[in-house]
Amino acid sequence: MIWNEEYETMPREALEALQVKRLRSMLERIYATVPFYRRKLDEAGVTPDSIKSLEDLQRLPFTTKDDLRDNYPFGLFTVPLHQVVRIHASSGTTGKPTVVGYTRRDVETWAELMARSLMAAGIGKDDIIQNAYGYGLFTGGLGVHYGAEKIGATVIPISGGQSKRQLMIMRDFQSTAITCTPSYALHLAEVAEEEGMNPKGTKLKVGVLGAEPWSEEMRKEIENRWNINAIDIYGLSEIIGPGVSIECTEGKHGLHIFEDHFIPEIIDPDTGEVLPYGEYGELVITTITKEAFPVLRYRTRDITRLIPEPCRCGRTMVRMDRVRGRTDDMLIIRGVNIFPSQIEEAIISTEGLEPHYMIVVDREENLDIMEVQVEVSEELFHKVGDTVRGLQSISRKLEKDIKEMFGISVRVKMVEPKSLQRFEGKAKRVIDNRKIFNNQK
Repeated sequence: MIWNEEYETMPREALEALQVKRLRSMLERIYATVPFYRRKLDEAGVTPDSIKSLEDLQRLPFTTKDDLRDNYPFGLFTVPLHQVVRIHASSGTTGKPTVVGYTRRDVETWAELMARSLMAAGIGKDDIIQNAYGYGLFTGGLGVHYGAEKIGATVIPISGGQSKRQLMIMRDFQSTAITCTPSYALHLAEVAEEEGMNPKGTKLKVGVLGAEPWSEEMRKEIENRWNINAIDIYGLSEIIGPGVSIECTEGKHGLHIFEDHFIPEIIDPDTGEVLPYGEYGELVITTITKEAFPVLRYRTRDITRLIPEPCRCGRTMVRMDRVRGRTDDMLIIRGVNIFPSQIEEAIISTEGLEPHYMIVVDREENLDIMEVQVEVSEELFHKVGDTVRGLQSISRKLEKDIKEMFGISVRVKMVEPKSLQRFEGKAKRVIDNRKIFNNQK
């Protein structure tokens, strides 16, 4: 099924002409309204009029997440706030979120992209979609919601958590599609079995799963446990949210990027050189239709490749391979982006703890579990009296601070002074035992 056949099956030559036209228009807008971009373009010696083809995109400067933080909160907006009807945000390494804004037209564009995505996944107006992505500043829940309503489907805005209630709603409302993280889909299957409910006995036929890395092995397990078609979706708040790309039902060989709204590139993460189709590198995305918060050559830090060969579904846009990893040290825990430096900030601000720590990530019952091992100070360790009670109090406080920061629960384990490994070079702060990419080539 194709939602917008005119654009999704546009001939390549016409699509590239449209991209150049929209790119120039976007450049004119950011040059006129955003001092940051005006300075960057001037330094690069580029004007909007000098962009004649897509090859000229390489002459333009990159945008990074640090640039978004440096212009917090509204420094990269191209419209006054009274034209912004929605604000979303995601966490960043400094503790301040990266803020994105949407005009009314941006929200309509987002709904259009999610309508395309859901249709590509085989979901139509007769489906009942159980939307278990989080609602709020996270873009997942509302992005799916608007797209579901646009195609005329019935949407259940249940958000995440409350697994037994999720299963009751799924059974009683006869949900035919679920949208959530892959790990939560597996967790729900296990809870169902514990409750004596057969996951294969539901009306579910498809899951649109994203917001965290997952392997082909996990896909197979999800499909087997639920007897559904598990579809990978990709997006990020800085670009628009979910709906940047998605797999279709024709073999699931890569995620279609909606190139009439986004121009993708693959670069060498070290040199910034643009790489040809088929080579793995860092994904860079330029938005060409967003009004409130367009971004120019945004470095996503996600490692993938572009696949130009035509797809059997009829869509003519390039596809991106499944994301293989990231160029930085970001962790994705239950769909939430977490950097070790954020954990470090919480540790350093807690009295009685030393800035020596290790983050251990495991997968238990198909859910990501994060444990923070942190050294207590010598003074606290050798203190007599209510040491145990004091350690428990500090541990609970740090757990509370981290949960308030990210919205997820973690385990905090206090360890003896000088018991964690020291490093002469760059410290290793993370042990990720999930190893979900081991079987990917």
